[in-house]
Amino acid sequence: MNAMKNRVQLIGNVGQDPEIKTFDGGKKVANITIATNESYTNDKGEKVEQTEWHRVTAWGKVADIIEKYVTKGKEIAIEGKLTHRNYEDKDGVKRYITEVVANDILLIGK
Repeated sequence: MNAMKNRVQLIGNVGQDPEIKTFDGGKKVANITIATNESYTNDKGEKVEQTEWHRVTAWGKVADIIEKYVTKGKEIAIEGKLTHRNYEDKDGVKRYITEVVANDILLIGK
C-alpha cells in the first residue's frame, strides 16, 4: 500500500516542446506541460469539455527520453509523484508550484 500513497498517472497531450536543462556532470532535467481533457453533460444536457494543465518535471533517463522523442502535441502517459514547492520571484512575491515529478513515461501518439 505504501507505493500508492503519492502516485500520479496522467495521459494527455504535450502543450509545448520540452524545456531541457543540462547541469554540470551531465545530469538533465526536462520540463513539460500536459493537457488532460474530460467531458461531461451538464444540467441542461449540453456536453462540456474541460481541459486541465499539469506541469511535469523529469530527471535522468526519463528526461533523455523526453528530449529525444517528445514534441508539442504528442500524446504521452506519465507516472510519478505530486510535489509542491515555492520560491520568491524578482519582486519578492512568494510563488507556489504544484508539479508531477515523472519517474516513467510511455509514448502513445504517432
